[in-house]
This record gives sequence, C-alpha cells and structure tokens, in this order.
Amino acid sequence: MNTSLAIRIEEALGIEEGFFMTLQVFYDIKEEKKKQSKKNRPTLSRFRPALFWDTSLEQIDWNRQKRSIIKRVFERGNFTEKKEILNYYGHDTIRKALTTGHIK
Repeated sequence: MNTSLAIRIEEALGIEEGFFMTLQVFYDIKEEKKKQSKKNRPTLSRFRPALFWDTSLEQIDWNRQKRSIIKRVFERGNFTEKKEILNYYGHDTIRKALTTGHIK
C-alpha cells in the first residue's frame, strides 16, 4: 500500500488518517521478522527429522516456539540435538524453560 492510495481509501471510508499506513508498517515489520528468523536459527542438519515429525524444520519459528522446542528436544532428543539447542538458546533460557516454563 502506498501513501496516496491509503489517503484516498481513508477519505472515502471516513477512516482516521494514517490507519492503513500504520497497518502496512506493522505488516512490513512482521514480514521482516519472518525473514530474519529464517536466517537466525540453529543448524538444522543436526536434528533428526523424526524429532520434529509433525512439522517441517524450515517452518518452525525458533523464537516464538522456543519453550515447546526446548521441551521436545530435552525429552526426546539425542546428545547432538541437545547440544545444538543449548548453543542456540543459551543456558539461562534452557534452564527457565525446563524449570519454570516461562521464558521472555
């Protein structure tokens, strides 16, 4: 969406000025975060496909789903998989996920 189009739509619908451009910015931010999260992930070749049998490794949001990922790897993963998750998230995040279940 460009600014000119947003203004015309907002005027035609009687919507507050800037509404659609604000939505566009939030959408752009979300898309950029998706791109960055795909770049920032553990080494996928270190995980057996059977560990994440119910999803594609490439589709996992490693940041948003970290509690579930950590729990799964530490319950079912082998040494290499646990080591990779530990290197990726760090000791503090792993400890919080496994002991309290709350991670920020």
